[in-house]
Amino acid sequence: MPTPPRPRPVRPGQPRSRQHDERPRWGLRLATTLSVLVLGAGGVGHAVVTSLDGGIGRVDPFRDMKNRPQGSRGTNILLVGTDGRDKITSEEKRKYRLGGAPCHCTDTIMMVHVSAERDRVSVVSLPRDSYAEVPEHTDEAGQHHVKHPVKLNAAYAEGGPALSVRTIENATGLKIDHYLEVDFTSFMKTVDVVGGVQICTARPLKDSFTGLDLTAGTHQLNGGEALQYVRSRHTDGSADLGRMQRQQRFLAALIAKATSNGVLLNPVKFREVASSLLSSVRADEGFGVEEMLNFASAMKGFSPSSSDFTTVPLGQLNIQVKGVGSTVKWDDAKAKKLFQLLRDDKPLAPHAPPPKAAPKDAKPPRKNPGSIVEVDPARIKVQVYNGTRTDGLGQRVDDALQATGFKTTGSPRPSANLAMRRTLIEYDPRWDRSAGSLAIALPGSELRPVKGLGAMMKVTAGADFKDVVPVRAEEQPQGDFGTVTGDKVVCP
Repeated sequence: MPTPPRPRPVRPGQPRSRQHDERPRWGLRLATTLSVLVLGAGGVGHAVVTSLDGGIGRVDPFRDMKNRPQGSRGTNILLVGTDGRDKITSEEKRKYRLGGAPCHCTDTIMMVHVSAERDRVSVVSLPRDSYAEVPEHTDEAGQHHVKHPVKLNAAYAEGGPALSVRTIENATGLKIDHYLEVDFTSFMKTVDVVGGVQICTARPLKDSFTGLDLTAGTHQLNGGEALQYVRSRHTDGSADLGRMQRQQRFLAALIAKATSNGVLLNPVKFREVASSLLSSVRADEGFGVEEMLNFASAMKGFSPSSSDFTTVPLGQLNIQVKGVGSTVKWDDAKAKKLFQLLRDDKPLAPHAPPPKAAPKDAKPPRKNPGSIVEVDPARIKVQVYNGTRTDGLGQRVDDALQATGFKTTGSPRPSANLAMRRTLIEYDPRWDRSAGSLAIALPGSELRPVKGLGAMMKVTAGADFKDVVPVRAEEQPQGDFGTVTGDKVVCP
Protein backbone atom coordinates (compact mmCIF):
# COMPACT_ATOMS: atom_id res chain seq x y z
CA MET A 1 0.00 0.00 0.00
CA PRO A 2 1.60 3.30 -1.02
CA THR A 3 2.13 5.86 1.71
CA PRO A 4 0.38 9.23 1.40
CA PRO A 5 2.37 11.62 -0.81
CA ARG A 6 4.23 14.29 1.15
CA PRO A 7 4.60 17.86 -0.09
CA ARG A 8 7.92 18.55 -1.76
CA PRO A 9 9.68 21.78 -0.72
CA VAL A 10 9.67 24.67 -3.15
CA ARG A 11 12.94 24.80 -5.01
CA PRO A 12 15.15 27.81 -4.18
CA GLY A 13 14.69 30.59 -6.65
CA GLN A 14 11.50 29.10 -8.03
CA PRO A 15 9.07 31.92 -8.91
CA ARG A 16 5.74 31.79 -7.13
CA SER A 17 2.73 31.25 -9.31
CA ARG A 18 0.38 34.21 -9.58
CA GLN A 19 -1.44 34.54 -6.25
CA HIS A 20 -4.12 37.08 -7.07
CA ASP A 21 -4.83 36.96 -10.78
CA GLU A 22 -7.15 33.93 -10.64
CA ARG A 23 -10.83 34.60 -10.04
CA PRO A 24 -12.17 32.38 -7.27
CA ARG A 25 -15.93 32.37 -7.10
CA TRP A 26 -17.65 29.04 -6.54
CA GLY A 27 -16.53 25.52 -6.24
CA LEU A 28 -17.92 22.21 -7.43
CA ARG A 29 -15.51 21.98 -10.37
CA LEU A 30 -12.74 21.72 -7.81
CA ALA A 31 -13.95 18.45 -6.32
CA THR A 32 -14.98 16.93 -9.63
CA THR A 33 -11.58 17.53 -11.10
CA LEU A 34 -9.79 15.86 -8.22
CA SER A 35 -12.05 12.84 -8.57
CA VAL A 36 -11.52 12.64 -12.31
CA LEU A 37 -7.77 12.43 -11.89
CA VAL A 38 -7.65 10.26 -8.78
CA LEU A 39 -10.20 7.81 -10.11
CA GLY A 40 -8.97 7.85 -13.64
CA ALA A 41 -5.26 7.49 -13.34
CA GLY A 42 -5.38 3.87 -12.17
CA GLY A 43 -4.43 1.48 -14.92
CA VAL A 44 -3.03 4.20 -17.19
CA GLY A 45 0.70 3.97 -17.83
CA HIS A 46 3.16 6.57 -16.63
CA ALA A 47 4.12 7.33 -20.20
CA VAL A 48 0.60 8.66 -20.82
CA VAL A 49 0.42 10.96 -17.82
CA THR A 50 3.83 12.10 -16.70
CA SER A 51 4.09 14.55 -19.59
CA LEU A 52 0.97 16.27 -18.24
CA ASP A 53 2.59 17.32 -14.97
CA GLY A 54 4.10 20.42 -16.54
CA GLY A 55 0.63 21.78 -17.28
CA ILE A 56 -0.18 22.24 -13.59
CA GLY A 57 0.16 25.81 -12.34
CA ARG A 58 2.03 25.90 -9.04
CA VAL A 59 1.24 27.82 -5.86
CA ASP A 60 2.93 27.80 -2.44
CA PRO A 61 0.07 27.67 0.10
CA PHE A 62 2.24 26.38 2.96
CA ARG A 63 4.93 29.07 3.00
CA ASP A 64 6.09 30.35 6.39
CA MET A 65 3.53 28.19 8.22
CA LYS A 66 4.22 27.43 11.89
CA ASN A 67 2.32 25.78 14.73
CA ARG A 68 0.17 23.75 12.37
CA PRO A 69 -2.32 21.10 13.55
CA GLN A 70 -1.18 17.54 13.97
CA GLY A 71 -1.51 15.45 10.79
CA SER A 72 -4.43 13.09 10.20
CA ARG A 73 -4.52 9.47 9.17
CA GLY A 74 -5.13 9.62 5.46
CA THR A 75 -4.80 12.76 3.34
CA ASN A 76 -6.67 16.08 3.57
CA ILE A 77 -6.99 18.10 0.37
CA LEU A 78 -8.38 21.65 0.34
CA LEU A 79 -10.27 22.31 -2.88
CA VAL A 80 -11.26 25.77 -4.02
CA GLY A 81 -12.64 27.04 -7.30
CA THR A 82 -12.16 30.04 -9.53
CA ASP A 83 -14.34 31.63 -12.16
CA GLY A 84 -11.54 31.87 -14.73
CA ARG A 85 -13.18 32.04 -18.15
CA ASP A 86 -10.52 33.28 -20.58
CA LYS A 87 -10.83 30.21 -22.81
CA ILE A 88 -14.65 30.17 -22.91
CA THR A 89 -16.11 31.50 -26.14
CA SER A 90 -18.35 34.56 -26.32
CA GLU A 91 -21.20 32.34 -27.46
CA GLU A 92 -20.79 30.05 -24.42
CA LYS A 93 -20.65 33.06 -22.11
CA ARG A 94 -23.98 34.27 -23.46
CA LYS A 95 -25.60 30.85 -23.50
CA TYR A 96 -24.60 29.88 -19.96
CA ARG A 97 -24.86 33.37 -18.40
CA LEU A 98 -21.14 33.68 -17.65
CA GLY A 99 -20.91 37.46 -17.92
CA GLY A 100 -20.44 39.90 -15.08
CA ALA A 101 -17.40 40.96 -13.13
CA PRO A 102 -15.46 38.14 -11.45
CA CYS A 103 -14.70 38.39 -7.74
CA HIS A 104 -11.49 37.62 -5.87
CA CYS A 105 -12.86 35.29 -3.19
CA THR A 106 -13.70 31.60 -2.95
CA ASP A 107 -17.45 31.17 -2.96
CA THR A 108 -17.41 27.42 -2.28
CA ILE A 109 -14.76 25.50 -0.39
CA MET A 110 -14.49 21.75 0.10
CA MET A 111 -12.32 19.62 2.33
CA VAL A 112 -11.69 16.21 0.75
CA HIS A 113 -10.34 13.44 2.97
CA VAL A 114 -8.85 10.38 1.25
CA SER A 115 -8.61 7.46 3.68
CA ALA A 116 -5.25 5.95 4.55
CA GLU A 117 -6.33 2.71 2.88
CA ARG A 118 -7.39 4.62 -0.26
CA ASP A 119 -10.79 2.92 -0.14
CA ARG A 120 -12.97 5.88 0.86
CA VAL A 121 -13.33 9.60 0.22
CA SER A 122 -15.22 12.04 2.46
CA VAL A 123 -16.20 15.47 1.12
CA VAL A 124 -17.17 18.28 3.52
CA SER A 125 -18.52 21.55 2.12
CA LEU A 126 -17.60 24.70 4.05
CA PRO A 127 -20.14 27.50 3.44
CA ARG A 128 -18.61 30.59 1.91
CA ASP A 129 -20.28 32.89 4.47
CA SER A 130 -18.99 30.94 7.46
CA TYR A 131 -17.77 33.14 10.30
CA ALA A 132 -14.00 32.77 10.55
CA GLU A 133 -11.02 34.56 12.02
CA VAL A 134 -8.00 35.33 9.89
CA PRO A 135 -4.85 34.72 11.96
CA GLU A 136 -2.26 37.40 12.58
CA HIS A 137 -0.07 37.68 9.48
CA THR A 138 2.15 39.86 7.33
CA ASP A 139 1.13 40.25 3.70
CA GLU A 140 3.43 40.24 0.66
CA ALA A 141 3.78 44.02 0.84
CA GLY A 142 5.20 43.71 4.35
CA GLN A 143 2.10 45.12 6.07
CA HIS A 144 1.21 43.52 9.40
CA HIS A 145 -2.38 42.45 10.13
CA VAL A 146 -3.78 41.48 13.49
CA LYS A 147 -6.25 38.63 13.95
CA HIS A 148 -9.71 39.71 12.77
CA PRO A 149 -13.11 38.26 11.76
CA VAL A 150 -14.05 37.61 8.12
CA LYS A 151 -16.35 35.52 6.03
CA LEU A 152 -14.45 32.36 5.19
CA ASN A 153 -14.31 33.08 1.47
CA ALA A 154 -12.69 36.48 2.07
CA ALA A 155 -9.45 34.95 3.35
CA TYR A 156 -8.41 34.24 -0.23
CA ALA A 157 -9.03 37.83 -1.33
CA GLU A 158 -6.91 39.10 1.56
CA GLY A 159 -3.98 36.73 1.33
CA GLY A 160 -4.42 34.17 -1.43
CA PRO A 161 -4.03 30.39 -0.98
CA ALA A 162 -1.62 30.65 1.96
CA LEU A 163 -3.98 32.71 4.12
CA SER A 164 -6.90 30.52 3.10
CA VAL A 165 -5.03 27.42 4.27
CA ARG A 166 -4.06 29.02 7.59
CA THR A 167 -7.60 30.28 8.23
CA ILE A 168 -9.22 26.92 7.45
CA GLU A 169 -6.66 24.95 9.48
CA ASN A 170 -7.40 27.21 12.45
CA ALA A 171 -11.16 26.79 11.98
CA THR A 172 -11.19 23.01 11.49
CA GLY A 173 -8.16 21.84 13.47
CA LEU A 174 -7.19 19.73 10.45
CA LYS A 175 -3.79 19.82 8.82
CA ILE A 176 -4.14 20.36 5.07
CA ASP A 177 -1.79 18.14 3.08
CA HIS A 178 -2.54 19.40 -0.42
CA TYR A 179 -4.19 22.34 -2.14
CA LEU A 180 -6.03 22.31 -5.48
CA GLU A 181 -7.59 25.26 -7.27
CA VAL A 182 -9.53 24.84 -10.52
CA ASP A 183 -11.43 27.18 -12.83
CA PHE A 184 -14.69 26.38 -14.59
CA THR A 185 -13.13 26.38 -18.03
CA SER A 186 -11.60 23.00 -17.24
CA PHE A 187 -14.79 21.92 -15.49
CA MET A 188 -16.87 22.35 -18.65
CA LYS A 189 -14.32 20.62 -20.85
CA THR A 190 -13.86 17.71 -18.46
CA VAL A 191 -17.60 17.01 -18.26
CA ASP A 192 -17.83 17.10 -22.06
CA VAL A 193 -14.84 14.77 -22.50
CA VAL A 194 -16.39 12.07 -20.29
CA GLY A 195 -19.60 12.33 -22.31
CA GLY A 196 -21.73 14.38 -19.93
CA VAL A 197 -23.18 13.47 -16.55
CA GLN A 198 -26.65 12.25 -15.63
CA ILE A 199 -28.59 14.16 -12.98
CA CYS A 200 -31.99 13.28 -11.48
CA THR A 201 -34.24 15.83 -9.83
CA ALA A 202 -37.56 15.26 -8.14
CA ARG A 203 -38.74 18.81 -8.75
CA PRO A 204 -38.30 21.41 -11.51
CA LEU A 205 -35.22 23.60 -11.13
CA LYS A 206 -35.25 27.05 -12.70
CA ASP A 207 -32.84 29.92 -12.08
CA SER A 208 -33.00 33.08 -14.17
CA PHE A 209 -29.53 34.14 -12.99
CA THR A 210 -27.68 31.13 -14.43
CA GLY A 211 -30.27 30.10 -17.04
CA LEU A 212 -30.82 26.69 -15.41
CA ASP A 213 -34.16 25.24 -16.50
CA LEU A 214 -34.70 21.55 -15.70
CA THR A 215 -37.99 19.70 -15.48
CA ALA A 216 -38.47 17.00 -12.85
CA GLY A 217 -36.85 13.78 -14.00
CA THR A 218 -33.56 12.58 -15.47
CA HIS A 219 -31.26 14.80 -17.53
CA GLN A 220 -27.96 14.27 -19.33
CA LEU A 221 -25.98 17.48 -18.79
CA ASN A 222 -23.11 18.69 -20.94
CA GLY A 223 -20.33 20.84 -19.51
CA GLY A 224 -22.15 24.16 -19.81
CA GLU A 225 -25.41 22.79 -18.43
CA ALA A 226 -23.55 21.13 -15.57
CA LEU A 227 -21.96 24.49 -14.82
CA GLN A 228 -25.42 26.06 -14.56
CA TYR A 229 -26.53 23.25 -12.24
CA VAL A 230 -23.66 23.62 -9.76
CA ARG A 231 -23.69 27.45 -9.80
CA SER A 232 -27.42 27.97 -9.25
CA ARG A 233 -28.53 29.26 -5.86
CA HIS A 234 -31.84 30.89 -6.79
CA THR A 235 -33.88 27.77 -7.53
CA ASP A 236 -35.54 27.80 -4.10
CA GLY A 237 -35.23 29.34 -0.66
CA SER A 238 -32.28 27.16 0.34
CA ALA A 239 -29.81 29.44 -1.47
CA ASP A 240 -26.18 28.43 -0.82
CA LEU A 241 -27.07 25.40 1.28
CA GLY A 242 -29.17 23.98 -1.54
CA ARG A 243 -26.40 24.74 -4.00
CA MET A 244 -23.87 22.82 -1.91
CA GLN A 245 -26.20 19.81 -1.86
CA ARG A 246 -26.51 19.95 -5.66
CA GLN A 247 -22.76 20.22 -5.98
CA GLN A 248 -22.32 17.12 -3.84
CA ARG A 249 -25.00 15.30 -5.85
CA PHE A 250 -23.21 16.23 -9.06
CA LEU A 251 -19.85 15.01 -7.76
CA ALA A 252 -21.44 11.66 -6.84
CA ALA A 253 -22.88 11.42 -10.36
CA LEU A 254 -19.51 12.20 -11.93
CA ILE A 255 -17.82 9.53 -9.82
CA ALA A 256 -20.47 7.06 -10.93
CA LYS A 257 -19.88 7.98 -14.58
CA ALA A 258 -16.11 7.82 -14.28
CA THR A 259 -16.08 4.45 -12.55
CA SER A 260 -18.84 2.68 -14.47
CA ASN A 261 -18.06 3.09 -18.15
CA GLY A 262 -14.31 2.67 -18.27
CA VAL A 263 -13.72 6.02 -19.97
CA LEU A 264 -10.84 6.89 -17.68
CA LEU A 265 -9.17 3.50 -18.07
CA ASN A 266 -8.71 4.24 -21.75
CA PRO A 267 -5.28 5.93 -22.13
CA VAL A 268 -6.42 8.13 -25.02
CA LYS A 269 -9.60 9.22 -23.27
CA PHE A 270 -7.79 9.76 -19.99
CA ARG A 271 -5.25 11.98 -21.72
CA GLU A 272 -8.10 14.08 -23.14
CA VAL A 273 -9.65 14.46 -19.70
CA ALA A 274 -6.35 15.22 -17.98
CA SER A 275 -5.27 17.71 -20.64
CA SER A 276 -8.51 19.69 -20.41
CA LEU A 277 -8.23 19.78 -16.64
CA LEU A 278 -4.54 20.49 -16.16
CA SER A 279 -4.62 23.49 -18.47
CA SER A 280 -6.33 25.39 -15.66
CA VAL A 281 -5.61 23.63 -12.35
CA ARG A 282 -3.25 25.07 -9.73
CA ALA A 283 -1.79 22.95 -6.95
CA ASP A 284 0.91 22.89 -4.33
CA GLU A 285 4.33 21.75 -5.49
CA GLY A 286 3.95 18.37 -3.78
CA PHE A 287 0.81 17.32 -5.64
CA GLY A 288 1.22 16.27 -9.25
CA VAL A 289 0.42 13.47 -11.66
CA GLU A 290 2.89 11.15 -9.93
CA GLU A 291 1.07 11.59 -6.62
CA MET A 292 -2.29 11.10 -8.32
CA LEU A 293 -1.05 7.81 -9.73
CA ASN A 294 -0.06 6.70 -6.23
CA PHE A 295 -3.57 7.44 -5.03
CA ALA A 296 -5.19 5.74 -7.98
CA SER A 297 -3.14 2.56 -7.81
CA ALA A 298 -4.68 1.79 -4.43
CA MET A 299 -8.23 2.88 -5.39
CA LYS A 300 -9.00 0.50 -8.22
CA GLY A 301 -12.11 -0.76 -6.45
CA PHE A 302 -13.43 2.72 -5.74
CA SER A 303 -17.14 3.30 -6.43
CA PRO A 304 -19.85 5.90 -5.58
CA SER A 305 -20.67 3.96 -2.40
CA SER A 306 -17.08 4.57 -1.28
CA SER A 307 -17.73 8.30 -0.95
CA ASP A 308 -19.70 10.32 1.56
CA PHE A 309 -20.76 13.96 1.41
CA THR A 310 -21.87 16.49 3.99
CA THR A 311 -21.81 20.16 4.94
CA VAL A 312 -20.21 21.33 8.16
CA PRO A 313 -23.01 21.44 10.80
CA LEU A 314 -24.41 24.93 11.20
CA GLY A 315 -25.58 26.56 14.41
CA GLN A 316 -26.73 30.16 13.92
CA LEU A 317 -27.66 31.74 10.60
CA ASN A 318 -27.63 35.41 9.57
CA ILE A 319 -25.30 36.55 12.36
CA GLN A 320 -24.38 40.18 11.75
CA VAL A 321 -20.72 41.02 12.32
CA LYS A 322 -19.59 44.63 12.23
CA GLY A 323 -17.50 45.32 9.16
CA VAL A 324 -18.14 41.83 7.79
CA GLY A 325 -21.89 41.53 7.23
CA SER A 326 -24.20 38.52 7.56
CA THR A 327 -22.41 35.31 8.49
CA VAL A 328 -23.29 31.75 9.48
CA LYS A 329 -21.75 30.14 12.54
CA TRP A 330 -20.95 26.47 12.82
CA ASP A 331 -22.37 24.24 15.53
CA ASP A 332 -19.15 24.05 17.53
CA ALA A 333 -19.82 20.69 19.19
CA LYS A 334 -20.98 18.89 16.05
CA ALA A 335 -18.29 20.48 13.87
CA LYS A 336 -15.61 19.40 16.33
CA LYS A 337 -16.97 15.84 16.26
CA LEU A 338 -17.07 15.87 12.44
CA PHE A 339 -13.48 17.02 12.05
CA GLN A 340 -12.34 14.52 14.68
CA LEU A 341 -13.81 11.72 12.53
CA LEU A 342 -11.77 12.97 9.59
CA ARG A 343 -8.67 13.23 11.74
CA ASP A 344 -9.20 9.65 12.92
CA ASP A 345 -9.89 8.49 9.35
CA LYS A 346 -13.44 7.34 10.13
CA PRO A 347 -16.42 7.38 7.70
CA LEU A 348 -19.00 10.13 8.20
CA ALA A 349 -21.95 7.82 7.55
CA PRO A 350 -22.56 4.09 8.04
CA HIS A 351 -21.30 2.17 5.03
CA ALA A 352 -23.13 -0.98 4.06
CA PRO A 353 -21.03 -4.15 4.27
CA PRO A 354 -20.17 -5.82 0.96
CA PRO A 355 -22.91 -8.22 -0.20
CA LYS A 356 -22.45 -11.90 0.54
CA ALA A 357 -21.80 -14.20 -2.37
CA ALA A 358 -25.04 -15.67 -3.72
CA PRO A 359 -25.43 -19.43 -4.27
CA LYS A 360 -24.38 -20.57 -7.73
CA ASP A 361 -27.92 -21.55 -8.68
CA ALA A 362 -29.51 -18.34 -7.33
CA LYS A 363 -31.26 -16.05 -9.79
CA PRO A 364 -29.80 -12.54 -10.00
CA PRO A 365 -31.93 -9.95 -8.18
CA ARG A 366 -34.03 -7.59 -10.25
CA LYS A 367 -32.12 -4.34 -10.41
CA ASN A 368 -34.68 -1.56 -10.50
CA PRO A 369 -34.22 0.96 -7.69
CA GLY A 370 -36.88 3.23 -9.20
CA SER A 371 -37.28 6.80 -10.32
CA ILE A 372 -36.56 9.49 -7.75
CA VAL A 373 -39.61 11.29 -6.35
CA GLU A 374 -39.94 14.14 -3.91
CA VAL A 375 -42.20 12.45 -1.33
CA ASP A 376 -41.58 8.98 0.12
CA PRO A 377 -44.29 6.62 -1.25
CA ALA A 378 -44.78 5.26 2.28
CA ARG A 379 -46.20 8.67 3.24
CA ILE A 380 -48.77 8.74 0.42
CA LYS A 381 -52.24 7.29 1.10
CA VAL A 382 -54.12 5.94 -1.93
CA GLN A 383 -57.62 4.66 -2.57
CA VAL A 384 -57.86 2.79 -5.89
CA TYR A 385 -60.95 2.59 -8.10
CA ASN A 386 -61.56 0.48 -11.19
CA GLY A 387 -62.76 2.74 -13.98
CA THR A 388 -63.22 -0.07 -16.52
CA ARG A 389 -65.22 -3.25 -16.95
CA THR A 390 -62.04 -5.36 -16.73
CA ASP A 391 -62.40 -7.68 -13.76
CA GLY A 392 -59.58 -7.46 -11.25
CA LEU A 393 -57.94 -4.31 -12.70
CA GLY A 394 -58.49 -2.33 -9.48
CA GLN A 395 -56.84 -5.02 -7.39
CA ARG A 396 -53.94 -5.26 -9.84
CA VAL A 397 -53.32 -1.50 -9.58
CA ASP A 398 -53.65 -1.57 -5.79
CA ASP A 399 -51.18 -4.45 -5.48
CA ALA A 400 -48.67 -2.79 -7.82
CA LEU A 401 -48.80 0.53 -5.95
CA GLN A 402 -48.43 -1.26 -2.64
CA ALA A 403 -45.45 -3.25 -3.95
CA THR A 404 -43.59 -0.05 -4.80
CA GLY A 405 -44.23 1.40 -1.35
CA PHE A 406 -47.47 3.40 -1.51
CA LYS A 407 -49.86 3.17 1.44
CA THR A 408 -52.96 1.82 -0.31
CA THR A 409 -56.17 0.78 1.43
CA GLY A 410 -55.88 -2.73 -0.01
CA SER A 411 -59.60 -2.60 -0.91
CA PRO A 412 -60.16 -1.19 -4.42
CA ARG A 413 -63.66 -0.07 -5.34
CA PRO A 414 -65.63 0.15 -8.61
CA SER A 415 -65.88 3.64 -10.08
CA ALA A 416 -69.17 5.31 -10.95
CA ASN A 417 -67.72 5.72 -14.46
CA LEU A 418 -66.68 2.37 -16.00
CA ALA A 419 -65.62 3.86 -19.34
CA MET A 420 -62.40 5.56 -18.22
CA ARG A 421 -59.83 5.53 -21.01
CA ARG A 422 -57.11 7.34 -19.08
CA THR A 423 -56.01 6.70 -15.49
CA LEU A 424 -57.01 9.62 -13.24
CA ILE A 425 -55.36 10.91 -10.05
CA GLU A 426 -57.56 13.20 -7.96
CA TYR A 427 -55.88 15.04 -5.10
CA ASP A 428 -56.27 17.90 -2.66
CA PRO A 429 -54.12 20.87 -3.82
CA ARG A 430 -52.60 20.99 -0.32
CA TRP A 431 -50.92 17.63 -1.12
CA ASP A 432 -49.67 18.54 -4.60
CA ARG A 433 -46.14 17.25 -3.95
CA SER A 434 -47.50 13.85 -3.00
CA ALA A 435 -49.70 13.85 -6.09
CA GLY A 436 -46.70 14.64 -8.29
CA SER A 437 -44.78 11.72 -6.81
CA LEU A 438 -47.74 9.39 -7.40
CA ALA A 439 -48.03 10.60 -10.99
CA ILE A 440 -44.43 9.56 -11.70
CA ALA A 441 -45.38 6.03 -10.63
CA LEU A 442 -48.40 6.15 -13.00
CA PRO A 443 -46.95 7.63 -16.23
CA GLY A 444 -49.51 9.12 -18.60
CA SER A 445 -52.13 9.58 -15.88
CA GLU A 446 -54.20 12.74 -15.57
CA LEU A 447 -53.82 14.94 -12.47
CA ARG A 448 -56.99 16.66 -11.26
CA PRO A 449 -57.05 18.86 -8.12
CA VAL A 450 -60.12 18.51 -5.90
CA LYS A 451 -60.40 20.94 -3.00
CA GLY A 452 -61.30 19.37 0.33
CA LEU A 453 -60.38 15.83 -0.69
CA GLY A 454 -57.87 15.52 2.15
CA ALA A 455 -54.67 13.51 2.37
CA MET A 456 -56.07 10.43 0.61
CA MET A 457 -55.18 10.30 -3.10
CA LYS A 458 -57.89 8.88 -5.38
CA VAL A 459 -56.62 6.77 -8.31
CA THR A 460 -59.16 5.62 -10.90
CA ALA A 461 -57.58 3.04 -13.20
CA GLY A 462 -58.35 3.54 -16.90
CA ALA A 463 -58.04 1.33 -19.97
CA ASP A 464 -54.55 2.79 -20.60
CA PHE A 465 -53.07 1.30 -17.40
CA LYS A 466 -50.10 -0.99 -18.08
CA ASP A 467 -47.96 -1.09 -14.96
CA VAL A 468 -46.69 0.92 -12.00
CA VAL A 469 -43.20 2.40 -12.36
CA PRO A 470 -41.07 1.76 -9.23
CA VAL A 471 -40.17 4.99 -7.41
CA ARG A 472 -38.05 5.95 -4.44
CA ALA A 473 -37.76 9.11 -2.40
CA GLU A 474 -34.77 11.40 -2.52
CA GLU A 475 -32.18 10.02 -0.11
CA GLN A 476 -32.44 11.66 3.29
CA PRO A 477 -29.21 12.68 5.03
CA GLN A 478 -28.02 10.39 7.82
CA GLY A 479 -26.68 10.92 11.31
CA ASP A 480 -25.52 14.04 13.13
CA PHE A 481 -23.97 15.61 10.05
CA GLY A 482 -26.64 15.10 7.38
CA THR A 483 -24.32 12.79 5.46
CA VAL A 484 -25.21 10.93 2.28
CA THR A 485 -23.18 8.31 0.43
CA GLY A 486 -22.53 8.65 -3.27
CA ASP A 487 -24.49 5.56 -4.30
CA LYS A 488 -27.66 6.96 -2.69
CA VAL A 489 -27.85 10.20 -4.68
CA VAL A 490 -27.08 9.08 -8.23
CA CYS A 491 -29.76 8.28 -10.80
CA PRO A 492 -31.16 4.73 -10.68
